[in-house]
Amino acid sequence: MGKTFKKPESMTDTPTHYCPGCTHGVIHRLVAEVIDELGIRGRTVGIAPVGCAVLAYNYFNFDFQEAAHGRAPAMATGIKRVRPDLMVFTYQGDGDLASIGMGEIVHAANRGEKFTTVFVNNTVYGMTGGQMAPTTMPNQRTTTSPFGRKVEEVGMPIRMAELLTTLQTPAYIARQTVLKPKYIVKAKKSLKKAFQYQLEGRCFSFVEIVSTCPTNWGLTPSDAVKWSEETLLPYYQLGEFKTPE
Repeated sequence: MGKTFKKPESMTDTPTHYCPGCTHGVIHRLVAEVIDELGIRGRTVGIAPVGCAVLAYNYFNFDFQEAAHGRAPAMATGIKRVRPDLMVFTYQGDGDLASIGMGEIVHAANRGEKFTTVFVNNTVYGMTGGQMAPTTMPNQRTTTSPFGRKVEEVGMPIRMAELLTTLQTPAYIARQTVLKPKYIVKAKKSLKKAFQYQLEGRCFSFVEIVSTCPTNWGLTPSDAVKWSEETLLPYYQLGEFKTPE
């Protein structure tokens, strides 16, 4: 009897370190499935900076590089320019990409660098203790905002997909989520488009994925999904924001 479901070749057999209810594992699998389906595993290079996915190189079965905090787009730029035949992608969280790495991702997108960014937005600094991030919601409690994010003091959460969409440079920019199966199907389609555009050498591509962080939110996995749908998705609306056509 043949198998109808199996582990992607682009993933290793290593158990992950992610917390229960974290969606990094789902996103990892989607990326791996897309790479397998496009037949590009032998020439793919992933880049992970500081964050929950800092150990991603243990879970993917292809070359991976480690970047300084926020600097993955700079490293991706260098690799892609030197070896344009490679498929290069960064895998970044919101504390990394939208804070210390804000300048890196904006300028890489504005230059139209031909790599792909997978941006995981769970509204907190996950690995370093649950501090407030640029994407933290108003009144959301974190370790550095125990009384909630005060908009009058730190401003509204930054919507990275919308921000990058304002750039005139051709790009593919989308936001999806993996909270439930109906969302996962759309997330995979966007990821595949992003890698396909890079494969064709057409444009910079960016897929933001709204994720959960039950541990740092202080919620159960099921409550985290519910809170995300009720609070995050109305603000971080899903869909394709920009295409190169």
